[in-house]
Amino acid sequence: MASRGIIINGVVVTVRKIVEIDEMLCNGCGQCVEACAEGAIEIRGGKAKVVSDVFCDGLGACLGECPQGALKIVEREAEEFDEEAAMKHVGSKKGAAGQGCPSAVPMIMGPRSAPAAPSGEGSELTNWPIQMRLVSPNAPYFRDASLLLAGDCTAFAFAAMHPGFIRGRTTVIGCPKLDDNEEFIAKLSAILSANSIKDIALVHMEVPCCGQMKRLVQEARKRSGSAAPVRSYTIRRTGELVEDAA
Repeated sequence: MASRGIIINGVVVTVRKIVEIDEMLCNGCGQCVEACAEGAIEIRGGKAKVVSDVFCDGLGACLGECPQGALKIVEREAEEFDEEAAMKHVGSKKGAAGQGCPSAVPMIMGPRSAPAAPSGEGSELTNWPIQMRLVSPNAPYFRDASLLLAGDCTAFAFAAMHPGFIRGRTTVIGCPKLDDNEEFIAKLSAILSANSIKDIALVHMEVPCCGQMKRLVQEARKRSGSAAPVRSYTIRRTGELVEDAA
């Protein structure tokens, strides 16, 4: 890795090429993370970040994977790339329980029958992942989609969630109380901006914290300029479904 030493205040420091990420442009899609074999980039707080200079080789294999053009190569003071440390870092991420999500790669699936299930019905889920923090705004299942935004608890309270709402829709779930609200708004805004979303079904629990999803969706539509119509539904803790007033 080409580098050079310069003298600053009588001290020799290393100046070399390294990746720089513009957080204003980054939408947290995670494609650069997959492209970085050295594990130098991670998604933190909904944005891609270089976690350590020593893990970045400065070659820029990640640049072409960013749909937002948020990555570039700059030349600045930085620690030397340490290949051995980078490989240990990658190995620790793969081997550590709870780190990363090996099944977070976008998948398009078909509805599945499950005759062995107690109800005799199967799954209508057609996309993976479904958690707002894990989905990529550029995942193919968002293109020209009817979108379902559901509170984490709704599927447990409403027995007919699959045939009633998941069927024929791309599903994303979240929790206004446990999730970072700004991150939720930013990710949903990116989804709406990058895709021609046909319409949105919003399903939330009757509890006040879950009802905040309506505010998050309104703000995301405002930021993105989306005109996708929204129909909102409340699930009561008793399992009753009520459509919210327009």
